[in-house]
Amino acid sequence: MSIAKGTEITSSSAVSFEDAVNKGIKHAGKAQENVRSAWVKDLKVVVENGKVTEYRVTMNISFIL
Repeated sequence: MSIAKGTEITSSSAVSFEDAVNKGIKHAGKAQENVRSAWVKDLKVVVENGKVTEYRVTMNISFIL
């Protein structure tokens, strides 16, 4: 039997949403081992002078305890 814990994180990237997801998962893996899944809840962008300057994702990360 496995026990899982979930936590919500927000990650950002100047490159893309995919890069923001990968950075968030990598960072979460440093804080907690056994990352097993991620659910992207929300996508946002920061716009400055009519251009996208930052991609942000909010996601739930699941860890096996």
